[in-house]
Amino acid sequence: MLPLNDQAFELADTIVNRHALPKESHADALHISVAILYEMDYLLSWNCRHIANAERQKKIAQIIYQTGYNMPMLCTPEVLMGE
Repeated sequence: MLPLNDQAFELADTIVNRHALPKESHADALHISVAILYEMDYLLSWNCRHIANAERQKKIAQIIYQTGYNMPMLCTPEVLMGE
């Protein structure tokens, strides 16, 4: 497990406050933030409602690039494996 820090919570707040994810999905935003801050290439998730969701990813990516970070690929394991 990767440690959480203030930066991760702040980035998650930014994702939610800019309406890329709903407020009740702050834990999902935090999950994405940790992957970003630890410079992961991929974040695999079965959560297609908030994380592995192409429509939401566009908005999340805009926010992430504006804050100076790189966006990992957010996808399901099936997509990563090409199935």
